[in-house]
Amino acid sequence: MFEQTFKNIDNTLRTEAGCQNELDYIEQTSWIIFLKYLDDLEADREAAAELSGKSYTPILGNDYRWKKWAVPKNKAGEIDHNKALTGDDLTEFVNKKLFPYLAKFRTTADHPDTIEYKIGEIFGEIRNKIQSGYNLREILNRVDELRFRSKAEKHEMSALYEDKIKNMGNAGRNGGEYYTPRPLIRAIVQVVAPKIGDKIYDPAAGSAGFLCEAYEYLKASKQLSTRDVEILQKKTFYGKELKSLALVIGTMNMILHGVEAPNIVHTNTLAENLNDIQEKDRYDVVLANPPFGGAVQKQLQQNFPIKSGETAYLFLQHFIKSLKAGGRAGIVIKNTFLSNTDNASVSLRKLLLDSCDLHTILDCPSGTFQGAGVKTVVLFFDKGSKTNKIWYYKLEPGRNMGKTNPLNEADLTEFIKLQTRKPESPKSWSIAAKDIDTETYDLSVKNPNEPEAAAHRSPAEILDEIAALDAESAEVLASIRALI
Repeated sequence: MFEQTFKNIDNTLRTEAGCQNELDYIEQTSWIIFLKYLDDLEADREAAAELSGKSYTPILGNDYRWKKWAVPKNKAGEIDHNKALTGDDLTEFVNKKLFPYLAKFRTTADHPDTIEYKIGEIFGEIRNKIQSGYNLREILNRVDELRFRSKAEKHEMSALYEDKIKNMGNAGRNGGEYYTPRPLIRAIVQVVAPKIGDKIYDPAAGSAGFLCEAYEYLKASKQLSTRDVEILQKKTFYGKELKSLALVIGTMNMILHGVEAPNIVHTNTLAENLNDIQEKDRYDVVLANPPFGGAVQKQLQQNFPIKSGETAYLFLQHFIKSLKAGGRAGIVIKNTFLSNTDNASVSLRKLLLDSCDLHTILDCPSGTFQGAGVKTVVLFFDKGSKTNKIWYYKLEPGRNMGKTNPLNEADLTEFIKLQTRKPESPKSWSIAAKDIDTETYDLSVKNPNEPEAAAHRSPAEILDEIAALDAESAEVLASIRALI
């Protein structure tokens, strides 16, 4: 039922002049779903207070509660059409009263880790793009069909929301910034193996996929005590995100997965000077897929000892600095990082090898990131000791991947199994740090176990690389134009 409701909402949004694409659809759906979720949360809290003989003060004032303005109902539980706003009356209330009221919670909330603060943050960052009050009325009625009361309902809703994020990622380059394939994220989380009590950090949070999957992993790791639940809710997951749309989507995604007030901060991570990061600011685990490419302003580059216009290189320095001694990381980065000969690439590889134990590199095939046009690797490293040996695994699903046959859980099964022992195999090998050229620090993926015949690339592989280079060039040009 929920899936059909989502389809109906999208169909309505496609007729809406203010919404142009999947990014708009999920943004507008998100704020409406959030208010319905909040209404169900308030209902649960009221019921719990009543059972314990306590009084409950709702978060929202009466005029701004879902049951009052969105879908008022009569005694029979049906929509009261005499009280339900529609048309221009509805859009005027939403734009001029509801959004300004909710945005004020950001300044009146007691603390950033409260749901009150998240209300203010969300509605201070976005605006209502649904121009037709009649379309908005139809969507409100549809969203009212959704429920967030039972665990099964919340699980179904989170799965459907993830599907919408995936569709947004497939819709184009901008959406792709926010979507990392979930099978890959789950594999990274399993290898890094966070534990309850760890502080987990993603400073390029996007849709919060890494934080959500880490939460699911920890939730299933043991029988949780009341203390464990409190730690997971308030003292485990931390994120930063620059873009307003991603902030809203990531916050909503974590809420639907079960984290009531996600610690995702709206900020430019790269504006933080690395020298200002102190021990209290560090984390046990960093999981991230930083933005690729870009043309970082010279002013921001001054915050880093190794200066580069490549966004991911600055993020990688931030990751290393943000880890506690003994901290673990799983990081997605372009495979060209392993072999580029520019000074920044060489210096950064040296820094990584000297300050961390880079124990594993997972080489991902073309098509892992649908529509992104770049090949990637995943770096697994622990901070606090030099690299002694690197184990490589070349992921080869045996098919050309794309929208119709994306990366799946089975593709990563062997990697997850082998990485605990790190053996030699047709797809895996190791190199000793002492054998790495100290002039170039080249870490290229060169499988010594591949037959010679396999060294010749197929026409399809060559075309994939050409497409990847074209997409990368287009991204750089777009970034340059944005700065002009």
